[in-house]
Amino acid sequence: MKTKGFLQELKPSLMLPLVCITSVSLADGSGKDDGGFNKLLTLEGISFHVVCPNQGSLNQLTITPDGLEIDNSAIRQEINGSVTDAEVADLNANGSPELYVYVTSAGSGSYGELIAYSANNKKSLSGIYLPPLTEDRKNSQGYMGHDDFAIVENRLIRRFPVYKAKDANANPSGGTRELYYKLVPGEAGWLLKLDKRVSYD
Repeated sequence: MKTKGFLQELKPSLMLPLVCITSVSLADGSGKDDGGFNKLLTLEGISFHVVCPNQGSLNQLTITPDGLEIDNSAIRQEINGSVTDAEVADLNANGSPELYVYVTSAGSGSYGELIAYSANNKKSLSGIYLPPLTEDRKNSQGYMGHDDFAIVENRLIRRFPVYKAKDANANPSGGTRELYYKLVPGEAGWLLKLDKRVSYD
């Protein structure tokens, strides 16, 4: 899930400016430290320190916020896979940033997962929900992992190759699908809602 490569491959007509980030600093310039992931991101006065050892199939992800008015407690959760990147954005332009952490599962499928949090009025963090792709029959058709995630302007984009029935894991032949999500209020928090779909041959 390399955002830079992902953005370079996007169609020119779809390229939009990245959301402005006031400050980003990495532990070693790459976000990786001794094989693990270690990245500090700052936007709108709120910082997120994202750390994951990336050792083996199961890992503990630690997210430590700073600058929140009420609760800056670290969030720790077990993930199945490794963290490949993290980005900070303000997709709904409400003045409070969100953190998006991209996870890739272990194994040949390299299935993508998103872990995301919103800084609610810059006071505390709450989770952002991305519905499982498997629950979307239309857009999950031909999906076998190998996802890329990226923030482009005010949308989260999920991009993956499309497999036909007899395709081998290393040779998808159904083109590429991109799903664009916008951040909206949900019943119990924030929700990433599908906005549009783009397919390439």
